[in-house]
Amino acid sequence: MTTVHLIDGTYELFRAHFGAPPRQTSEGWDIGATHGIISSTLSLLAEPGVTHVGAAFDTVIESFRNDMFDGYKTGEGTPPELHAQFPVAERAMEALGVAVWSMIDQEADDGLAAAAQKYVPDVDRVVIISPDKDMCQLYGDPKIVGFNRRESAFIDTSGVWAKFGVAPESIPDYLALVGDTADGIPGLPGWGAKSSSTVLAEYGHLDQIPASEDDWDVKVRSASKLATTLAENRDAALLYRDLATLRTDADIPQTLDDLEWRGVHREEFLALCDELGFGGLKNRPARWR
Repeated sequence: MTTVHLIDGTYELFRAHFGAPPRQTSEGWDIGATHGIISSTLSLLAEPGVTHVGAAFDTVIESFRNDMFDGYKTGEGTPPELHAQFPVAERAMEALGVAVWSMIDQEADDGLAAAAQKYVPDVDRVVIISPDKDMCQLYGDPKIVGFNRRESAFIDTSGVWAKFGVAPESIPDYLALVGDTADGIPGLPGWGAKSSSTVLAEYGHLDQIPASEDDWDVKVRSASKLATTLAENRDAALLYRDLATLRTDADIPQTLDDLEWRGVHREEFLALCDELGFGGLKNRPARWR
């Protein structure tokens, strides 16, 4: 069975930065996040069935979405010592033999979405290693699933229904209503998880929700107020949905064969370990090339 594993490199860096002990080079440069993503990726590559691997990074944190909405997330609040590690982390992943997509105008999530759509017709399964809610909109395809490494749990179509109460294709609509603080999407006042999932489970998308609550075929608390709020903020809701919708047109030039993992590049990896003081990682690769 051919499976493509797609790694959210940005999330993995953040996870390593905040979840692993601090580490510095001999020059005093914080490098713990890079050590963490190398270690976790080596563990992944050693698992049976991991044959084709790619990773996407927010090389530039701001994206085209910042031009669409002033309140969208920026790099503000990202520790500078973490942001400084993105280039070396991407270099490290390439040394590991992993295909890397450095996202500039679009986001890492868009890169993962584009890769999933590109490769899914030719494989048995695509596993997106990310806990991001945005990615759930892809899991309507039975061959695309998410994997949360922190919880060691997969999520598919039924998992999206169980967690959010809506179909995968309704996730952008759901986030437009309830908001997404991680991305700076405010949502609509009064629309909480319960009301949003109840209405969207029935109607699917914002455009299909009747304007008047009298025409709703579902019962939710404060329906009149919710309908009025949606009517008065429809343009904003549609913008928020657009912000939450993943793009699948990112440039993913590699073929499926290019993603096949053939081993760690010995010279590049060992040189990087020497440069960063990662002596303990030198014997970790399961395969060299």
